Amino acid sequence: MSEIQVRLTRRAALLGAGATALGAGVASSGTVHAAAEKQGAMAAPVARYNVGSFEVNTLLDGAVTVGEPQKTFGMNVDASTFSQASSDNFIPDDSFKAFFTPTLVNTGQELILFDTGVGEGGRPARGNMRAALMSAGYTPEQVDVVVITHMHPDHIGGLMEAGAPAFPNARYVTGQKEFDFWSAMDPEANGVTKLMAKNVKPLAEKMTFLGDGGSVASGITAVAAHGHTPGHTLYMLEDGGQQLLLAADLANHYVWSLAHPTWEVRFDMDKEAAAATRQSVLGMLASDKVPFVGYHMPFPAVGYVSTEGSGFRYVPASYQLNL
Repeated sequence: MSEIQVRLTRRAALLGAGATALGAGVASSGTVHAAAEKQGAMAAPVARYNVGSFEVNTLLDGAVTVGEPQKTFGMNVDASTFSQASSDNFIPDDSFKAFFTPTLVNTGQELILFDTGVGEGGRPARGNMRAALMSAGYTPEQVDVVVITHMHPDHIGGLMEAGAPAFPNARYVTGQKEFDFWSAMDPEANGVTKLMAKNVKPLAEKMTFLGDGGSVASGITAVAAHGHTPGHTLYMLEDGGQQLLLAADLANHYVWSLAHPTWEVRFDMDKEAAAATRQSVLGMLASDKVPFVGYHMPFPAVGYVSTEGSGFRYVPASYQLNL
């Protein structure tokens, strides 16, 4: 150990001497070099995993910082409980970061995109799904199937670009119950129905409508998870003895929604049903040790669930799916 310390000390002395000489050179020349400018946050738009022979890519459509989180999460608990849960998990209770994460699956037979992000109408921090797709090495023209988990704007916004299908060679899949619910409403009723009329209905002739247990392709099965919306649907990937659940908006925050499944979420249309669905599905993920992709989980949005007390704990994936 002493020999190592001596070597380090000598190296530091040599470096120090060099720095002194450099400083003297700068001083004598009269030239001053400013520090390089900071470049700011850098997006990591793609993460790639394996599920059997399936190649799974999570694509960062964007992320935004939002204030006053208890107006969205934990609406049925008091402020002190919310603050304590936040503090226990090393996150602030006055702001949060929301992520938007479509998933692209290459089965070897088809290229399948699950949800399309907020699209061209998104804010600068969002609407980057096309760029992320191309960063993954694919083009929109190569997408064979587009699956919509539910009709909220941040999932259907990227279906159209400049009035034309963004994925011109794709067929489309969505839940029958979800499509029927929103289609029955006045197109001018709200923001969802307006965007659906613009982005979804023009593609209806190319759509396949599924119920619980329906198949998108071999190894990809629909799982009903109603509550967030009337026809909210998850998708289980299975290949080579491995599984991965594409969990969409089952839990919209890894602490205030996943860890506390009974806490109300503003965007859940049927809050009681959504809570029951969370408890059921998260319980299955924990007991079976199945990984999942959560659309709004911190990017790269892939992790596991473990039980903790009366709730759950989010465990981000590390290298398990790349072995």
